[in-house]
Formats: sequence, C-alpha cells, structure tokens
Amino acid sequence: MALFKIQISLPDRPGSLGAVASAIGFAGGDIRSLVVLRSEEGRGVDDMTVAIPGSDPTDLLEVLGHIGGVEVVSISPAE
Repeated sequence: MALFKIQISLPDRPGSLGAVASAIGFAGGDIRSLVVLRSEEGRGVDDMTVAIPGSDPTDLLEVLGHIGGVEVVSISPAE
C-alpha cells in the first residue's frame, strides 16, 4: 500500500467527514491519521494520511470528487 497526504476542504456539517471516510474505504483505502486544521465560513479543512492499494491515487481522487462539496486541496506522497 502507498501512503498519501491529502488536504481536503469540506462542508462543516454533521456527516461530511463520515462521507469522506466511507468513500476512502470504498476506494480500498485506510485512513492512518487525521488532523482537523480549521473550521471557518461553513467549511472545514482537514489533513489526512491515507494508505491505498497500489501507487496511483487516481481512483481515490475520483471517488472523493463525487462527494458534494468536498474539494481535494492537495495530495502528495507521504514519507
């Protein structure tokens, strides 16, 4: 499994983070760490380290892109 650091912006409302976690699991990923950075103007920004099968995060990005209101701000390989 490959590790990626992902920063996401999502609606700051109940269930938003749960939808992200479910999508990551659906893509075969596993959340290894999560830090809530801030919440402002109705949006939350979180940093995650996610393990995914293989080394290409395209499937993960596609699944996250289908969640309403979720934006992947950045993604990079975790060291």
